[in-house]
Parts: sequence; structure tokens; C-alpha cells
Amino acid sequence: MTDQTVNTRGTLRRRSAAGLALAVLASSAGLAVAAPAAHAEPSNYKFDFGSGPVEQGYTGVSASDAYAPERRYGFNSPEHMANVAAKGTGVGSDAVRFLEFGTKSSNTFNVDLKEGLYRVTVTLGDTSRASIAAEGVFQEMNLTGNGATASFEIPVTDGQLNLLVTEGKVGTAFTLSALDIEKVSRHPEMDPTIWVGGDSTVASYYPLDSSVQGGWGQLLPQFVDPAKFDVRNMATGGQIARGFRNDGQLEAILQYIKPGDLFLLEMGINDTAAKNATTEAEFKEIMRDMVRQVAATGATPVLVTPQGRATDFTDGVHSSVDRWYRHSTVALAQDEGVPLVDLNVLSSAYFTQIGPDATLALFMTGDTLHPNRAGATELARIVTADLARQGLQ
Repeated sequence: MTDQTVNTRGTLRRRSAAGLALAVLASSAGLAVAAPAAHAEPSNYKFDFGSGPVEQGYTGVSASDAYAPERRYGFNSPEHMANVAAKGTGVGSDAVRFLEFGTKSSNTFNVDLKEGLYRVTVTLGDTSRASIAAEGVFQEMNLTGNGATASFEIPVTDGQLNLLVTEGKVGTAFTLSALDIEKVSRHPEMDPTIWVGGDSTVASYYPLDSSVQGGWGQLLPQFVDPAKFDVRNMATGGQIARGFRNDGQLEAILQYIKPGDLFLLEMGINDTAAKNATTEAEFKEIMRDMVRQVAATGATPVLVTPQGRATDFTDGVHSSVDRWYRHSTVALAQDEGVPLVDLNVLSSAYFTQIGPDATLALFMTGDTLHPNRAGATELARIVTADLARQGLQ
């Protein structure tokens, strides 16, 4: 027996009715319905971590709570966990700290779950920058600020979710205050997704709904039809093409990406910095490798060129076509026959239209490179408009 539920993307999904197992028993007297199983495995969980009071409606979990099959949840290696205080309120007033971490670490919080697709919402404790990993790969990148919250959907096919908080910045604490798990489908299949890779001009900033700084990948969902695509932003500040490919972000995308998905890849700003020692020829080949790996999955890679600086004006015209290895990105799109969103040129046309002063107002104060939330919103609008023009969304 099934019921229907609407997920956060606004599309209708079907899921098994939680805890209802109807057994129809035939007898000469007619049909009888058996009662639900007394110990049916839950589909939804709300965990409050730490040693403080447990919020109503949540299950309390201490750092010392080891996984046990009869409980169906717990830490795989509690000896590497610690209870800590946190500066928030409610579930955010305390947390647990991961003393060992890394995407491949076995120091995970484990929850038994039936096969299906789940929406996971994570609330961190006190930390300056931390990432979320599950099933051995990154899920959310570089959450910043105490009490940061992020949500993602993940398929579970092996009967258990294995999650931990890991480093977004070396030397900071990696803490977890709360975890909400909701089953959205009995089918472990992710919806069509736009995956985003990039640097600080693309990355997400927290709180997601009110941050002063913004990246266009963070604001992309405002312009994407939720009935057609989810958006997963894997961009991080300071990233270069080699780092995105080699340090786990591309790995996470390749684990889940599928035919019908898009992969928007914008790199070049940091690759051109002398400290990163990436020649233009090396940059182009690393980008080519990522494009080909994604194309091999049946998904569609889309190359995106970075916008220029707010001050790239000459006689009232904005142009930055020679920045950030743009020419190699354009040539690579032609070489590989993949779509290109030339945000560099498209944003310059918009900046020229609104003028130097209005353009500068779209960037962080005293910063001519990083957009503020309003600027990131405009860049996201430009990107999605060009995707629509090309029939991609």
C-alpha cells in the first residue's frame, strides 16, 4: 500500500506508507487486516547530538553511543568522538565533535535505512568551515559559521547511511548538532540534477538564504524549475581545476551523475595565479579530462567562463575576455563539442549596460572580484538564461 507525498522540489513522489504493513488474511468469515509490525524499521529520524537536553521530537545521541543493530543507529568508533558545547539554541546548544575525519574515514555516524532516496538535513555546531561526507564522498562543501545548515538528497542502496563532518579548513573543529533524515522515495534514484563546480565566485555562503556574499552556484536554484532539476553546488573558494579533479569534488559528482544531468564547470581564476603553478596548456588538459569523464557517464558537461573584475571598464565598456584562461575554455568547448556559457562576455554586456557604479555595487565592499548576494543573483540569472537559450534547462 502506498501514499503520496510532495518533496521539497515541488514534484510529486510516491513512497511506501511508513510503518504500515497490511497483511490480508483470507478466511471463511472474510478478510482481516493484521496490525502494523511492532518494530517496523523507521524511515524518518531526527537526532539531537551532544550531552545536553534533548529537544522535543528528537532522539538524543551522545558521543559515546556506539552503533548497535537493535538500536539501528550510533557511532562506528565512539572512541574518536567527543561531546562539546555549542553557541546556538535548541538542538544547536550542544554537539559532537569528530576527532578523526576524512571522506574515507570509518569514524562515521551510521543509521540503518531501507533502500530508497532520502533527504538529509545537517546542522553543524561551532565550526568556521566544514564539509559533509557520506558514503565515502563529499555531499556538501565548506559550510561556514556556527550552526550552519544544509540539505541534500542521497540514495541508500546497502541498508545503511554512513555520515561524518570533515575538514573544509585544516585546524578547525568539525562538529554536528542535529541530523534530520526523511525518506522521499522508495526508489534510490536521484532526480535530474544540475551539478556545479567552480571557485569562490560560484561557491555557497552561509546562511544560504541571507548571506551577504554569494556565489552564482548558490543562487542558481532561484532560476531553475524545481520540477525539472535539483541543483548541487560543489564549488569551493580558492579552487583550481587540478584540485577539483583530484581532491574529491569530481569524485563525488561521478558517483551520482547520470544521463539527463548537467555538469556546469567554471575554473580559471585561481589557476592563473602564480602560486598554483598551472600553465594554460596544463589547465586546458585537466579541464578536458573532467569534461570527458563526465561525458562518459551520459551526462552533459557545460563549460562556463568566469566573469571579470568590476573595474574592467574602458571608456564605459566592460571587457575581460583576456582574463582567467578564458580563450582555452572557449577552445576546449569547441574541441570537445560541448556547450559553453560564456559568462565572461555575457556578464560584460550586462555590466556595460548598467554602468561602472552599478556594477561595483554588485561586488563585495572593497573587492572587485567577488560578487555580493545581489551580484551573484544577476550572474545566476545570466547563466540560466543562456542554458535556456541553448535548450539545456
